Amino acid sequence: MNPLPGREKTGEGSIIIGKLDDFLSYARLSALWPMQFGLACCAIEMMGAWSSAYDIDRMGVIPRASPRQSDVIIIAGTVTFKMADRIRRLYEQMPEPRYVISMGSCSNCGGPYWEHGYHVVKGVDRIIPVDVYVPGCPPRPEALIGGFLQLQEKIRQETLLAPPKAVQRLMNANPELTPTANQTEVSV
Repeated sequence: MNPLPGREKTGEGSIIIGKLDDFLSYARLSALWPMQFGLACCAIEMMGAWSSAYDIDRMGVIPRASPRQSDVIIIAGTVTFKMADRIRRLYEQMPEPRYVISMGSCSNCGGPYWEHGYHVVKGVDRIIPVDVYVPGCPPRPEALIGGFLQLQEKIRQETLLAPPKAVQRLMNANPELTPTANQTEVSV
């Protein structure tokens, strides 16, 4: 039964006009799938962010166990030289575009352990590129949620029409690969 007699549904207002890039960015930032890499006490706070008190799932942040299904890796805790190779390997297995959140002062800069220990890396950014730093020792779950909000803002400003980061690094390393004025570029 039609709720308003004499008026038919015409479908007006069901078309949304916008840029494809904005739509893709919104879809990507609304469905972040992080791979958790908990190494020390920061991992407890990271797990707390998925508890019912904070419920980070409502933001579309769903944890994954496989690097091939993740687009974000959260490094939470003290990074030792023994774990550095494993972190790099997991990062390389993630598909592009991929992002890194460094959580806690141990992951950010080595924390209180790098000064007196020979086994601690002085920041995970020496192994893989970091997109968002979450400070604290250990940072609260609210800080991790704030880190995800920063990452979402970064994704919102990115474009998928540009080449991936790996291709850009390769092009910057080899200037002969960049197109010149006489060469034609293929646009998508």
